[in-house]
Amino acid sequence: MDIKDLNPDNLEQAAGMLKAIAHPVRISIIGCLDPGNRKSVTEIHNLLGIEQSTASHHLGILKDKGVLASKREGKNTYYFLRNENILPLLSCIGDCCS
Repeated sequence: MDIKDLNPDNLEQAAGMLKAIAHPVRISIIGCLDPGNRKSVTEIHNLLGIEQSTASHHLGILKDKGVLASKREGKNTYYFLRNENILPLLSCIGDCCS
C-alpha cells in the first residue's frame, strides 16, 4: 500500500504510532519483544535496567497507540508486538543513524 492511498484516519493513527515509538526507552522495549516473543513488565524492567514504574508507563503508551498488545495470565500481564511489521521500520531507522 502506498502512503498516498491512506485516508486521514489511517494517517492520524500512523502518526500516533510513530510518536509513541519516538522515545529511546520505547525503542528498547520494542527491540526486546522479538517476533513471537512476549514479556512481562518485570522481565522488561529487569532486561533494560529501568524502574518498573517507568517500564509500565512506556508500555501503556505503546499499547494505547496500537504498537503493543497484552494478555493477562494470572498475576502477570504479558506484552507483545501487535504487528511485527514495525521491526523492519525500526531497522531502517537504525540504518539511517549508522
